Amino acid sequence: MQPSAPQISIVLPTYNEAGNIEPLIERTLAALGNTPGGVEVVVVDDDSPDGTWRLVAAIAGRDPRVRLVHRRNESGLTSAISRGIREARGAWVGWMDCDLSMPPEDWPQLAGALAGGADMAVGSRYVPGGGDVAHSLAGRAFSRIINIYAGLVLDWSIKDYTSGFILARRDVFERIDLRGDYGEYCIDMLYRAKKAGFTIRELPYLCVPREAGESKTAANVWGYLTRGVNYVTAVLKLRFS
Repeated sequence: MQPSAPQISIVLPTYNEAGNIEPLIERTLAALGNTPGGVEVVVVDDDSPDGTWRLVAAIAGRDPRVRLVHRRNESGLTSAISRGIREARGAWVGWMDCDLSMPPEDWPQLAGALAGGADMAVGSRYVPGGGDVAHSLAGRAFSRIINIYAGLVLDWSIKDYTSGFILARRDVFERIDLRGDYGEYCIDMLYRAKKAGFTIRELPYLCVPREAGESKTAANVWGYLTRGVNYVTAVLKLRFS
């Protein structure tokens, strides 16, 4: 039986991911199953109408490494990740998108960065070896512009401010809370962690198209521009706070 306090906790914030959640959990456990100290998966589901939480409950019933947090009166990506961090028991805590656009097989390289002394490891599309084939031309352009802008205004050493593919030591989150409505939480967190003196290492990953379900990112140029306002505002607040 797995120890009560595993080495790694992976938080999976879900909403309507019934088509992805089972293979995501299976692949995550397969990737990290040999981790000394063990691994757990904490799924935080916002009462998905498609029954994602029911699938997770069934998996948790047969595998003690999987736990479900079923939220009925809360919603939102940032609050779901924050709840997962609070629920996690691991010395290292991480999370990723739950649409299989981020390969769970890359978790060991992030864990290796922490084992090598980093405080936080970031799956990055914008370091050599990384890339994005998941999004439209407009989506890729929007992401690159936001990340270049954040790098120029804040700290150029961070290349993928909007990654959302993170593994970090627990003590990072004892000093850095998550703030923001959607993707801007990652900009805020990475910059404040860097300013606090934590060591951040970016490792390449290839972002691929989701395997099932509907995307929760912007669907058109107007959507990207609307969301971009939040990113620009978050960067300016950090710069001048």
